[in-house]
Amino acid sequence: MAALNLTPSDPSTFILMGIPGLEAAHGWISIPFATFYIIGLLGNVTVLFVVGKEQTLHKPMYLLLCMLALTDIATSSSVVPKALCIFWFNLKGITVGGCLAQMFFLHTVAVMHSTVLVTMAFDRYIAICNPLRYATILTKGRIAKLGLVGLIKAVLFILPMPLLLNTLPFCSNRVIPHTHCEPIAVAKISCGDITVNRMYGLVIVFVVVGLDMMLIALSYGLIIRALLKISSKKAHQKALNTCTAHVIVMITCYTSGFFSPLIHRFGEGIAPHVHIILADLYLLIPPMLNPIIYGVKTKELRDKVGKYVGRW
Repeated sequence: MAALNLTPSDPSTFILMGIPGLEAAHGWISIPFATFYIIGLLGNVTVLFVVGKEQTLHKPMYLLLCMLALTDIATSSSVVPKALCIFWFNLKGITVGGCLAQMFFLHTVAVMHSTVLVTMAFDRYIAICNPLRYATILTKGRIAKLGLVGLIKAVLFILPMPLLLNTLPFCSNRVIPHTHCEPIAVAKISCGDITVNRMYGLVIVFVVVGLDMMLIALSYGLIIRALLKISSKKAHQKALNTCTAHVIVMITCYTSGFFSPLIHRFGEGIAPHVHIILADLYLLIPPMLNPIIYGVKTKELRDKVGKYVGRW
């Protein structure tokens, strides 16, 4: 295998080590990796198929759910296949261009994912606080435009990240102690000053993700205020049921997505393999759980999925 012939000093290539310190367990670690990835793929593809086939599900909420499913598939697919090649076949080599491309794609999708969650919070706000105008405010055209704006935002914010890394000098050490090209892990093997790279990574975490979290909190604050004005317990329960799935998905995504980069930058006392496993779980667990959560908590989608599963 060509990857085995690469040397750490090859100027055209980086070497991804997988999970340093746990090399002997790579085969066992690959089992949950592959399992979570396959479950996530099946779940998200099922959501896309069912929503695409059922005209009654061609509503803003389900179109946004399809956008979430696409970002989930893209997130895990940008990392897991290469990680499994490392675990199974010891194919550790990745070109510098491939490394920067993986980094750009992964983090663009992550920012897009966060934007979709913000839009879903806005969707729930309109559905609960202004239901009579829901169909006129959130049209399919507006959903598409919001998705395009989210994509442009993601590209503009993430593009500087690989460009900054591309300007760094890399000396003899070309070994990245990670399963994928995580920006700070790549920056740390440089023999140059990475202060700007560190600062820009924090900008992404606090400005982009932080702002999205604030907008979501604002939406739910307005929803709670509206619910407090409603005396009907049945209306309360219905509103809470429509929000529960989204809240669970947000907690799952933002808890891991917000703290994993911070631990990687500031958790000097934490073992490296813990950093890497946390980063990988962030890329595996939410894409696997999101379609399950929405399938369980959303009756309309659950019934339609059940109809197709029954046929199979």
